[in-house]
Amino acid sequence: MPKQITIKQAAEIMGKCQQFVRVGLQRGLLPFGTAVKVHTRWNYYISPKMFYEYVGDAKGGESS
Repeated sequence: MPKQITIKQAAEIMGKCQQFVRVGLQRGLLPFGTAVKVHTRWNYYISPKMFYEYVGDAKGGESS
Protein backbone atom coordinates (compact mmCIF):
# COMPACT_ATOMS: atom_id res chain seq x y z
CA MET A 1 0.00 0.00 0.00
CA PRO A 2 1.40 3.43 -0.89
CA LYS A 3 2.44 5.76 1.93
CA GLN A 4 0.53 8.67 0.42
CA ILE A 5 -2.08 9.33 -2.22
CA THR A 6 -2.28 12.59 -4.12
CA ILE A 7 -5.47 14.39 -5.05
CA LYS A 8 -4.71 13.57 -8.68
CA GLN A 9 -4.30 9.85 -7.98
CA ALA A 10 -7.48 9.72 -5.88
CA ALA A 11 -9.47 11.49 -8.60
CA GLU A 12 -8.20 9.12 -11.30
CA ILE A 13 -9.01 6.02 -9.25
CA MET A 14 -12.49 7.35 -8.43
CA GLY A 15 -13.18 8.48 -12.00
CA LYS A 16 -13.84 12.03 -10.80
CA CYS A 17 -12.15 15.37 -11.34
CA GLN A 18 -9.59 16.69 -8.88
CA GLN A 19 -11.93 19.49 -7.78
CA PHE A 20 -14.52 16.89 -6.72
CA VAL A 21 -11.98 15.34 -4.35
CA ARG A 22 -10.74 18.71 -3.04
CA VAL A 23 -14.21 20.06 -2.28
CA GLY A 24 -15.37 16.74 -0.84
CA LEU A 25 -12.45 16.76 1.60
CA GLN A 26 -12.90 20.46 2.42
CA ARG A 27 -16.58 19.90 3.29
CA GLY A 28 -15.97 16.68 5.20
CA LEU A 29 -18.06 14.67 2.75
CA LEU A 30 -15.36 12.16 1.80
CA PRO A 31 -14.45 9.94 4.77
CA PHE A 32 -10.88 9.12 3.80
CA GLY A 33 -8.95 12.29 4.48
CA THR A 34 -8.82 15.85 5.68
CA ALA A 35 -8.40 19.33 4.26
CA VAL A 36 -6.89 22.15 6.32
CA LYS A 37 -6.73 25.77 5.25
CA VAL A 38 -3.47 27.46 6.20
CA HIS A 39 -3.58 31.18 5.44
CA THR A 40 -4.95 31.20 1.89
CA ARG A 41 -3.93 27.68 0.79
CA TRP A 42 -5.54 24.30 1.37
CA ASN A 43 -3.48 21.30 2.46
CA TYR A 44 -4.83 17.79 1.97
CA TYR A 45 -4.15 14.40 3.51
CA ILE A 46 -5.63 11.18 2.18
CA SER A 47 -5.27 8.05 4.30
CA PRO A 48 -4.34 5.23 1.91
CA LYS A 49 -6.02 2.59 4.09
CA MET A 50 -9.26 4.54 4.41
CA PHE A 51 -9.22 5.53 0.73
CA TYR A 52 -8.84 2.00 -0.58
CA GLU A 53 -11.52 0.74 1.81
CA TYR A 54 -13.83 3.49 0.52
CA VAL A 55 -13.29 2.58 -3.13
CA GLY A 56 -13.56 -1.14 -2.39
CA ASP A 57 -9.94 -2.16 -3.03
CA ALA A 58 -8.84 -4.05 0.09
CA LYS A 59 -5.36 -4.68 -1.37
CA GLY A 60 -4.62 -0.98 -1.66
CA GLY A 61 -4.01 -0.78 -5.37
CA GLU A 62 -1.53 -3.66 -5.41
CA SER A 63 -1.87 -6.34 -8.05
CA SER A 64 -2.07 -9.99 -7.02
